[in-house]
Amino acid sequence: MSKDVNEGPPPPGRRRRGAALEAALLDATWEELLAVGYQELTYEGVAARAHTSRTVLYRRWPHRRDLVLAALRHRTPPLPPPVPDTGALRTDVLALLGQITARLTEITPVLEVLTDNRTRGSDLDDYLAERSRGDDGGAMAELLDRAARRGETDPSRIPARVATLPVSLVAGEMLITRQAPSQAAVTALVDDIFLPLVAHHGGTGDAADGER
Repeated sequence: MSKDVNEGPPPPGRRRRGAALEAALLDATWEELLAVGYQELTYEGVAARAHTSRTVLYRRWPHRRDLVLAALRHRTPPLPPPVPDTGALRTDVLALLGQITARLTEITPVLEVLTDNRTRGSDLDDYLAERSRGDDGGAMAELLDRAARRGETDPSRIPARVATLPVSLVAGEMLITRQAPSQAAVTALVDDIFLPLVAHHGGTGDAADGER
């Protein structure tokens, strides 16, 4: 539990109800999660940080993973980012991977729960996996379709595993290392692995011609 907060009522004149109260509780949960980690997170610590009682928390979220899941949904709403349109497949993919890296960075502090057997198969585990993937398979398909209209490639000849490879590798590395890959690493992934595979399977030779 954090040592710089004390359990108690909110400051006078700031009594919270409804959505405002729930948002304050979930913000406190997120802050406590960042401060102490999932394994050390307690209802006492969250209640102290939120200046409320444990009963208020238990009434809404009877299990710790339910509380953490609610905080994740509150702080990282699953709003899909716009699919990049830079005018070339290479720079489109680089921009998309930048968006994915930013998204995963939001949940990096709580990725440790994926190694907790008590969360395996739970809604929390499912949510983290969903957040790591998002709808990026659909985003990659859109990027490849757009590239086809520009004459860069033929998506019908590109295996699904190749199409989703950039997203899978970036997400997989972040889930394992808990760190975002460097821009140089992402660029190398696109230039040295993805684009050569695209050219091999369905490229016209123009897929790698995005600005370098």
